[in-house]
Amino acid sequence: MVIEQAIEVLKLEAEGILKLAGRINDNFAKLVDLVCESSGCLIISGIGKSGLVGQKIAATLNSTGTRALFLHPVEAKHGDLGMARPNDIFVALSNSGETDELNSLIPSIRKIGCKIVAFTGDENSTLAKISDIVIDVSVEKEACPLGLSPTVSTTALLAMGDALAVVLSNKKKFKTSDFKKIHPGGRLGHRLLCNVKDFMLTGALVPQVPEHARMDEAIDEINRLQLGVTLVTAPDNSTLTGIITDGDIRRLISKKTPVFDLMVSEVMTTNPQSVTPDTPAYDALNLMERHQITVLPIINSKGKILGVLHLHDILGKGDFKFNGT
Repeated sequence: MVIEQAIEVLKLEAEGILKLAGRINDNFAKLVDLVCESSGCLIISGIGKSGLVGQKIAATLNSTGTRALFLHPVEAKHGDLGMARPNDIFVALSNSGETDELNSLIPSIRKIGCKIVAFTGDENSTLAKISDIVIDVSVEKEACPLGLSPTVSTTALLAMGDALAVVLSNKKKFKTSDFKKIHPGGRLGHRLLCNVKDFMLTGALVPQVPEHARMDEAIDEINRLQLGVTLVTAPDNSTLTGIITDGDIRRLISKKTPVFDLMVSEVMTTNPQSVTPDTPAYDALNLMERHQITVLPIINSKGKILGVLHLHDILGKGDFKFNGT
């Protein structure tokens, strides 16, 4: 029963969005032209669940090249209305179109000189009648069994906001370079779309020693490249058999173990975590986070060392903490 109910909710939500497609008309095109011709910004306003959706719509607009801000109807009446300017476009969100806190604000907005746009589920509502452009976001029924809690209606409202943001983005020819300018923290996302081979160090930049070497050789190799590790190879000098890290050496020293008297094979961690060159950078980063490590050996299907990957090479030398911040 639980699964069936969940499926029914998802079907209702999906149907609600699909039916919006049949209601896209000239009003939507007029809104797009109005926004593109305006030198102001979009002021999104709503209360309750519609207000929460409005905040998301404003955020999506801003991130795709259209200036927008969210204005709470009640706070607007206590001073926040000062953020509105004559060239702005006021977008009121209300499924019923009879939200008193919102409708009572419209006269003040109009006095400022803003155009009024209604996103509503009732084209005959008060809000629709006092607006310049009406966008129909009506749905046949809510998923809530009582028909009271906004569910399908808020999903439809959110989807229409996304449609507006995307169309405006295309109309303004918003490019990847524009996106990067306003998403400096999003550069990591672009890097994570790459594969390990795009970042890995190869050749002489890969620290490695044979397993029959002494620990002083391993320490010299760690110091040579300053990656905090050295890979350990089998007698063929190419097959990965282990890894030694700064941490391994510190732990030995703390126990007063005579490190320089040991062989690499006595200290190394065998079967270390590794990835292949075609591993997505996202998966490599997750592996590093899961095992609290900063370096991964890159090997082929036969275990031959092809390179090494450092956490900073994925992150672009930026600061990073394993808690995801």
